[in-house]
Amino acid sequence: MKLSENALTVLEKRYLTKDENGDLKETPEGLFVRVCSAVAEAEKKFGKTDYEETKKAFLDMLTELDFLPNSPTLMNAGKELGQLSACFVLPVEDSMEDIFETIKNTALIHKSGGGTGFSFSRLRPASDIVRSTNGVSSGPVSFMEVFNSATEAIKQGGTRRGANMGCLRVDHPNILDFIKCKNDLTKFTNFNISVLLTEKFMEAVKADADYELINPRTGECVQTLSASRVFDLIVGMAWKNGEPGIIFIDRINRDNPTPAAGMIESTNPCGEQPLLPYEACNLGSINLAHMVKTENGAPQVDFEKLKKTAALAVRFLDDVIEINKYPIPEIEKQTLENRKIGLGIMGFADMLFQLNVPYDSPEACETAEQVMKCIRDTGREASARLAAERGVFPGYKGSIYDQKDTPVRNATVTTIAPTGTLSIIASCSGGCEPVFGISFFKRVLDNSKLFEVNPYFEKTARERGFYSEELMQKIAERGSVRGLDEVPEDVQRVFGTALDITPEWHIRMQAAFQKYTDNAVSKTVNFPQSATKDDVRQAFIYAYELGCKGCTIYRYGSRDAQVLNIGTDKKDGEKSEPNAVRARPDVTVGRTERISTGCGHLYVTINEDEKGAFEIFTQIGKAGGCASSQLEAISRLCSLALRSGVDITAIRKHLRGIRCPHPAWGKGGQVLSCADAIGIAIDHYLEYKNQKGEAAAPAEDAEAADKQIGACPDCGGEVDHESGCLVCRFCGWSKCG
Repeated sequence: MKLSENALTVLEKRYLTKDENGDLKETPEGLFVRVCSAVAEAEKKFGKTDYEETKKAFLDMLTELDFLPNSPTLMNAGKELGQLSACFVLPVEDSMEDIFETIKNTALIHKSGGGTGFSFSRLRPASDIVRSTNGVSSGPVSFMEVFNSATEAIKQGGTRRGANMGCLRVDHPNILDFIKCKNDLTKFTNFNISVLLTEKFMEAVKADADYELINPRTGECVQTLSASRVFDLIVGMAWKNGEPGIIFIDRINRDNPTPAAGMIESTNPCGEQPLLPYEACNLGSINLAHMVKTENGAPQVDFEKLKKTAALAVRFLDDVIEINKYPIPEIEKQTLENRKIGLGIMGFADMLFQLNVPYDSPEACETAEQVMKCIRDTGREASARLAAERGVFPGYKGSIYDQKDTPVRNATVTTIAPTGTLSIIASCSGGCEPVFGISFFKRVLDNSKLFEVNPYFEKTARERGFYSEELMQKIAERGSVRGLDEVPEDVQRVFGTALDITPEWHIRMQAAFQKYTDNAVSKTVNFPQSATKDDVRQAFIYAYELGCKGCTIYRYGSRDAQVLNIGTDKKDGEKSEPNAVRARPDVTVGRTERISTGCGHLYVTINEDEKGAFEIFTQIGKAGGCASSQLEAISRLCSLALRSGVDITAIRKHLRGIRCPHPAWGKGGQVLSCADAIGIAIDHYLEYKNQKGEAAAPAEDAEAADKQIGACPDCGGEVDHESGCLVCRFCGWSKCG
């Protein structure tokens, strides 16, 4: 197998089987054998005698990295857990019993490596009557906090961090509170949120008219609001920090393949997989970087290989449904009823590089349509062949295929997901996104920098004779090749990055892929930091007009407040020298708190200078030993970060939740470790400052924190924003919400 260093790192950290001591007991080759052997077992259920032949075909496809299934399949196939789906949607009914039943089911899904989507639209609004108790309802946003806390409690127990999508219809009476619920980014940290926009609402926006808010308990109108003002609030929050996203829910239900089975009301955490309540979907992605050939000296899409891979991938994903161990019976029943699969792509930007086609061009959109039409048509043909072998999906009667007399095995076939760690394993670009950098730095433990260069750009630079180490470093510092005199203009055009691509072209590309995608397309519309709210508004309108099923935007620098402050922006994509470290004054004032930990009483002191929080000191009750030395190291690093302009809330975020083998119970609850205790002390310090009416950090420091470059908490590499999630391209760390 041809695996890159980053691919090996991701596999070893997150996928390969380990023993009870955490030592590897599986090789990458062993992983693929385990997965393909388990998935091919489904063939035996249908009287197939060529199990070995099918297993070999699957194994060749995966080991060549032409196709990879979603992460839970790689992690769990052939193991006792056996839960292979990535995407789930659970109903949230309007009763306390049902709400907490859903929370329990959410925990089971997260523990097994899946992500969950919810619509909170059925919940009665805040202050509405609750007849059974003669009380009043706390409303959807309040219950979202309970879901968020439950996810926080169990996220370290599973194979991956739990991730949620929270949705609310735009005509729910509490929509304004929902739109603003992530104004404070320390809340709902395990949620992406999206507003479900109706056709009626969008027409009211265009007409600058009012629209009705409907109480879901009574079905009655309780208020009217200006659609334009609500839309502008959505735009303003998205401009500020990237959320909420928007989902055109009526458009999704027009394409619902099984309307007799119910209405679709939510999606998975990244928005590309609309599902019925209790439904799950298995995803997989074809590596388009491997679907290019050269004929008569010119590169072109290898449609024959693409068809062969797509057909085999559909068989693989249908087999996954068959061997899957579902977390609860309701999910098994609904998933087997419709047998939805989501075959998508990764490596599209790499394909364009090989074809010498700029991402932001009509040719690229045409390529996207041709490729996705080929995958959809081939996928449906493969599903029809499976239906002939194995039968149609049980929910076929009353489906859109029943009306057309088109027997198929799967209610949906295509989805375009963000490929995160999968694209790292396959050493290709992610999903249908442009690349985030042509040459970029990776920080290593001694704080030195290494830089990596996109292999297609490096090959072009060497062949065209303009490659140099100095140029690659300049590109890494600058973030783009466009506008660089050292790079030929035609090469500049082809090798555009996410921030080089205008929002219009991001949306045009999403619409091109959506045209031939059964489900939806996960795509981030990137904006420069200088973008205005009106720019975001126009993008949302454009996405609606071009037929997209939703839209997620991210304005560069609007949400980054990471631990590593590796530079501020001169302009979009260009880094300057790190912030100067504040000198220590002769006198500081502070606050000391005693917190009980598993290592003894910990005394945490937070001192200030005239600009705010300045340094952190710690003293453990037990003198000496590793605990004292490690706490001194943490304190020094926290103090250096504070003096370098890192916001104290960012430090707190990365300390809270760290566990050790000896947690303790303090007055305020469980203290997971000494590091967690320092985070708790910061929480209390911030509360103390708020009570006094003082800002915990000056405006200039908060601005500096906004300009920090995203840094992975595991390896220090730069992180990318994909569909409301952060992904590290070096080690595979990811977080949604």
